[in-house]
Amino acid sequence: MPTSARRSVLTALAVGAVLALSATAAAAAEVKVAVAANFTEPAREIAARFKARTGHDAILGFGSSGQFFAQIANGAPYEVFLSADVERPQKAEADGLAVAGSRFTYATGRLVLYSTTRGLVDASGAVLKTDRFRKLAIADPKTAPYGLAAVETMRRLGVEARLKPRLVQGASIAQAYQFVDTGAAELGFVALSQLAGVTGGSRWVVPAGLHTPIDQQAVLLKTGANNAAATAFLAFLRGAEARAVIRRYGYEVPRNP
Repeated sequence: MPTSARRSVLTALAVGAVLALSATAAAAAEVKVAVAANFTEPAREIAARFKARTGHDAILGFGSSGQFFAQIANGAPYEVFLSADVERPQKAEADGLAVAGSRFTYATGRLVLYSTTRGLVDASGAVLKTDRFRKLAIADPKTAPYGLAAVETMRRLGVEARLKPRLVQGASIAQAYQFVDTGAAELGFVALSQLAGVTGGSRWVVPAGLHTPIDQQAVLLKTGANNAAATAFLAFLRGAEARAVIRRYGYEVPRNP
């Protein structure tokens, strides 16, 4: 879609959203949102603020982006999709599952190598080249963008082959974090947002140049095209209040989403 046409669609959606944002509690509706697991905590906070401002309820579901795309393609009743990548919202748009021109980047994530053990993870990730651990947790690279970023990082560092036998793979980044948090794996690649408020342990924020940027895109699904709460939620996600929340959880936020 040409840039001018995309801007026209976004402008039309924004106008509709402004009207929706002024809805009274009596006219409140709900929107079903599929949310990438890494965005769990900021999404919960944004949903609460959204309800306080509009009266609308955002019903959130959490999981891997790949699993959500498969569910959406098979008729799952989500109306908004907050993916952890660009590829799946693009495909949803191309396959006619999403409203053309509604897609935008709402956050760029950061990958972290994390351990609950103090001093285990060093400031350069050199621990990956040692035998100081038995298990390394990652999310499934086939369905979770953070898992793919983890594989790309190991490849760039030249440790993919030696670490493969030690990998513990979670269905989503949430499960990968759980493996580390419970001690099932001594360390793991997780999302920086998952460590907001977490003290102790040790971590290495992976340099962005070691993997493909984790640009996370949102898109309005066709099932939500006529739902005022769905367009209002996306408008709120693009606004200053939600952007401040996203930034506080360690994400980078584009200037003009």
